[in-house]
Amino acid sequence: VSPVVSFLSLIRLFPVSAVSQCVSTLACGPQYELAIDQFCLAKFRLDMQELDQKHWCSWEDTVEKSRIYGELTNCTFLVALKVGCFWPNRLVDEFFIRVHRHYFHDCSLSGRLLRDPPNGILGPFIAVPVLVTLLMTALVVWRSKRSEGIV
Repeated sequence: VSPVVSFLSLIRLFPVSAVSQCVSTLACGPQYELAIDQFCLAKFRLDMQELDQKHWCSWEDTVEKSRIYGELTNCTFLVALKVGCFWPNRLVDEFFIRVHRHYFHDCSLSGRLLRDPPNGILGPFIAVPVLVTLLMTALVVWRSKRSEGIV
């Protein structure tokens, strides 16, 4: 088969491929968005309400122990398969952005709550630099007074 013939057959298949992509994209429309809101987000809301709000930022509590976040991800995937939609897609990305803005907006990037360390740890991190600064200032003043008489 010559390269020209294979190129022409490829050009003939392009519209079929483009149409199938459009149909697949149409399935990822309002029906998919509605389905993940009704099935996935509804269950996720109930699960998060059962979990104390102070544990929302705990990666261990939302992902590892209770698997709440994993179930949400799997649900969006299964709904995508059911409606004939590809996954991941733009709608599922926007869905997870909304979920994160609502439930995880106060969380740090590490997934842990931001709070001050205990005073036993914080104290030395404050006291040591202050003491070193005072010591270095005293040493500079003492050396500058001693070297005045020496030329």
